[in-house]
Amino acid sequence: MVVLFRLLLLLFATALPLTARAEQQDIAAAARGVVRVVLVATNGNDAYFVGHGSGFAVAPDKIITNAHVVELTREEKNLVIGVIPSEGTKTYGGRIIAFSPGNDLALIQLEEGRLPVSTFYAGAVSDGQHVTAIGYPGTVDRAQGLGLRQMVEPLGTVKTTGTVSSGRSSRSFDTLLHTAPLAAGNSGGPLVDDCGRVLGVNSFGSVSDGNDAEFGFAVSWREIASFLRQAGVSSLHTVAPCRSMAEADAAQATLDQREAQRTEQSERSRNDAREAAMDKARDTAEREVISARENAMAGAAVLLALSVLGLGAGGLFYSQGRERRATWFLAGGGILLLAALGLFLLRPSFSTIDERIRLPEDRSVTGNGAYAWAGDNICRIDLDRSRITVSQPNDLAFNWAEGGCVDGATQYVSSGTGWQRASIPGEGNYVTLSRFEPATGTLSVQRWLPDIDTMAKVRALAGKREVKGCGSDAGRLASIASIQTDLRTILPAQANERLVYHCQKGRLSPP
Repeated sequence: MVVLFRLLLLLFATALPLTARAEQQDIAAAARGVVRVVLVATNGNDAYFVGHGSGFAVAPDKIITNAHVVELTREEKNLVIGVIPSEGTKTYGGRIIAFSPGNDLALIQLEEGRLPVSTFYAGAVSDGQHVTAIGYPGTVDRAQGLGLRQMVEPLGTVKTTGTVSSGRSSRSFDTLLHTAPLAAGNSGGPLVDDCGRVLGVNSFGSVSDGNDAEFGFAVSWREIASFLRQAGVSSLHTVAPCRSMAEADAAQATLDQREAQRTEQSERSRNDAREAAMDKARDTAEREVISARENAMAGAAVLLALSVLGLGAGGLFYSQGRERRATWFLAGGGILLLAALGLFLLRPSFSTIDERIRLPEDRSVTGNGAYAWAGDNICRIDLDRSRITVSQPNDLAFNWAEGGCVDGATQYVSSGTGWQRASIPGEGNYVTLSRFEPATGTLSVQRWLPDIDTMAKVRALAGKREVKGCGSDAGRLASIASIQTDLRTILPAQANERLVYHCQKGRLSPP
């Protein structure tokens, strides 16, 4: 009956359309922090494999797993703990620093080495949510015929998928019930959502016909958070909802379309307002010209009248033989006549109306049409346009200087309509590409979480042409631009995260 039921499920599954429910690059990134936790007995000369489970990094040097995975080491002094990463060539020893059998959790301190840290999802888990269990099921090891040597060397994880059934929890401690297949060896490994954030620690499963679990129970975030807090470990966690990059792209396209429509309407409104202002300015200029012309002609008429009087008086005095006085009056009359003629000829022309039109100056933009961002700015996260997986959705302080210097330490280079810069940290397995668009005040941050080999190539590339500080010399800018171009050939086409911010003038308030 069980076999028939499974066969029917298989046939039903193959009849469904194939869809990529999880972002595989995020699941792969989450798996890089998962380790195999092995128990090995030693008698001084030989080593014997005792058992193994799974775990994952909650800090670069700390691994969380199930208490029952490492319980024997508290009783048997000849047992040692080995931590085997999923990639690379190194393995590490470990020791227990926190142990809580009440909720089946334990914390291992690495004796050396650092691992990629997992991020927890601290929000509510929905019923029917798609999940992935990551770990080292012993059934797969046995099927592949792995020996002790292979099991203590770095080896890729196994991933199984299912859904959450939130209707039940274990009675001993808070758990998530799910259908992702588990087997002995999965204990201590993470249960993650489609964005690779940890929802719980796989602990145990139900048993069917004496075989491996049909259903799994994972220790919930609430139990984990309390355990880590008591152990003095600060975890990475987020409450940002999980959505695919395609969903984020679709949401951004919709918002961009709405924004374009609003911009178009705003532009029409500005054009209408500008035309109204232009009509008003033209009317004012016309009235000024007409008034000036009327004043000029009135003044010319007065001067002409005075000129006639002066010339007449001069003629009268001349006829009376009073030549000296006649000369003064005739000269004055002539000057007034010339002044009247000049005032009439130099009166404002109607063609000067356009020259007199004055519109209010828009001081909010610079000469290139972009807002003046120089100085302190606040960049606020736009959740609708972002895809957040492992980062905190916090606002950013952003100090911009003309020429592309950010925060006085990071030089951006001009690219198209904006400025951009790649960032490769000294520690941590991620690469960031930031782009700032001055015309809109938009800061976009893309983040990749590459595998260890890709990260090694990235660091080697950056190490050869490392550029620190700000400066506008051509050599520096060319080096930064070439690093960004070469990174595009190494990194996957799609980033794990895209964070979109809208900036405005101001400073962030201190926390």
